[in-house]
Amino acid sequence: MQLWFSEAHSKHVKFSIQVEKQLFSAQSDFQRIDVFESREFGRFLTLDGYMMLTERDEFIYHEMITHVPMAVHPNPAHVLVVGAGDGGVIRELTRYDTVKHIDLVEIDPMVVEVSRQYLPKTACSLDDPRVQIHYEDGLRHVRRCEDKYDLIIVDSTDPFGPGEDLFTREFYGSCYKALKPDGIMVNQHESPFYQQDAVAMQRAHKRIVESFPISRVYQAHIPTYPSGHWLFGFASKHYHPVRDFCVERWEAFGLTTDYYTPRLHIGAFLLPAYVERLLQDVE
Repeated sequence: MQLWFSEAHSKHVKFSIQVEKQLFSAQSDFQRIDVFESREFGRFLTLDGYMMLTERDEFIYHEMITHVPMAVHPNPAHVLVVGAGDGGVIRELTRYDTVKHIDLVEIDPMVVEVSRQYLPKTACSLDDPRVQIHYEDGLRHVRRCEDKYDLIIVDSTDPFGPGEDLFTREFYGSCYKALKPDGIMVNQHESPFYQQDAVAMQRAHKRIVESFPISRVYQAHIPTYPSGHWLFGFASKHYHPVRDFCVERWEAFGLTTDYYTPRLHIGAFLLPAYVERLLQDVE
């Protein structure tokens, strides 16, 4: 008998992966957490039945949400990461010796525990001495901060359930206040393809534009996310993601990546016409 994991990408479309076995399943205080083993994508993590990451393609998401802002900000020493209990963003950030301290704010301790046990390649840097983990609500954390961070990375789940507060006008305004005068915020911006996702993307973009003087959107291809076409938001008080991008400074780090490159950095901000129209409608 074949076992399959299926996720509805729209009312009429499902995405399925054949499952070799289920490694973990539990209901935390916030959500259902499952880990599966598959032949094609390796191990993968789902929350409330929605795909969060797979071992095979997680590098795309984590490199693009991390290296783009890190290549723009000239000295990102203090970083806040909201969500990201799987550790992928932390893994990429800790590759930079310029980063002095990382606050990881994750609402669900079980996500971290499960990632440590079942996804060690992703969670491999959670014990880095520069990382401090706070198990609390992301909005509550940023409310208390002012002029503290060079970079905020919002690696949230979808805009419902535990991640709902991370798509509000209050949250983005609090992030603005928590950033230093030249700070950058990057967030996962949902997909523009299916109508329900596009509406959520537009809502988030409108609220970010209202909070930040510089707001741009960039893209990546992630096979296991709805439609495979995924967006990220780049918001800043000072730096433009392309004009202030210094290729030489980033290349001096000597990092080896599997998706991100300086040429891709620039190209990622060149969006398809239909996405540009969706964004212009709410700007």
